[in-house]
Amino acid sequence: MVGLHCLINPVAKLLITGGAGFIGSHTALVLLEAGHELLVFDDFSNSSPIALDRVRELAGPAAAPRLRQMQGDIRNPRDLEQAFTKAPSGIDAVIHFAGLKAVGESVQKPLHYWDVNVNGSRCLLEAMDAHGCHTLVFSSSATLYGYPEAVPIPETAPIAPINPYGHTKAAVEQMLTDLHASAPDAWRIACLRYFNPVGAHPSGRIGENPLGIPNNLFPFVSQVAVGRRAQLQVFGGDWPTPDGTGVRDYIHVMDLAEGHRAALDCLLAEAPQLLTLNLGSGQGQSVLEVVQAMEAASGRSIPYAITDRRPGDAAISVADPSQAAQRLGWRTQRGLEDICRDGWAWQQQNPEGYA
Repeated sequence: MVGLHCLINPVAKLLITGGAGFIGSHTALVLLEAGHELLVFDDFSNSSPIALDRVRELAGPAAAPRLRQMQGDIRNPRDLEQAFTKAPSGIDAVIHFAGLKAVGESVQKPLHYWDVNVNGSRCLLEAMDAHGCHTLVFSSSATLYGYPEAVPIPETAPIAPINPYGHTKAAVEQMLTDLHASAPDAWRIACLRYFNPVGAHPSGRIGENPLGIPNNLFPFVSQVAVGRRAQLQVFGGDWPTPDGTGVRDYIHVMDLAEGHRAALDCLLAEAPQLLTLNLGSGQGQSVLEVVQAMEAASGRSIPYAITDRRPGDAAISVADPSQAAQRLGWRTQRGLEDICRDGWAWQQQNPEGYA
């Protein structure tokens, strides 16, 4: 749902970094259906070009030609220069998804995460500035809140990340704050702090396609349901929550994609600004509630075993999404039942992902 105050929707020429990934591909579809022209820039290291073929298929033959793609690395100025010059009439705005996102891997490879997430973002911003493009929607994360002092978590909560991934997101947000302060009459920036994106397009044609063992709960639960993995490990059964398992704010990826469209519309319609918003449902569900909902959606039993808590986890993380509702008129429209139904459609149709 999008508020009328931000519904001025000029057709824009958009660069979408990481646009073949999970959130990027669903957002690309929503933006394509809204009439925009898209250039997806992706290195395909953790994504598949097949996702973009399916986005074109879902958008239909009239819209498909408005989606172009190129392979490139956001750390490479020559690749970025080619992306900006590839658009004959320029780029109006950038939606920036490209980056690494596995918390555990970030602990093992912090320099790699700082290079890709922070240095890559710096290179992108320099290219944008050089080409007179000053409108950006940035894919941030609720991980930068660390252990929340209170829930639901407002945007004013302390920034206190507890792992390198969270630190890189906080660092890019600081870079964007500094950049906006240097030219407040030029830059239009939205930092969108996601909570837990899950689900898939209801067609089952695009969805989350993690390489190797999934790092996140939802794709792991889906893979157990489809028989690809034997059982789920639940990290901790003694949290201070109603059933003892961790509680998270799960947001359907299509709601999240629509949040990006709403943020872009707002930036294009309003004066230059720096906008920082949580994107979440404001509702928390436990691990076992997710398991039960997926069992209901799939008709399959999902075996699980309770194991020790995982270092760095919090008991509860739930968004206060009221600012997004107020500024964008955006609220989630889909609940856990929809998430599991659509996620199961994707998993059932694509048991090995895009392979």
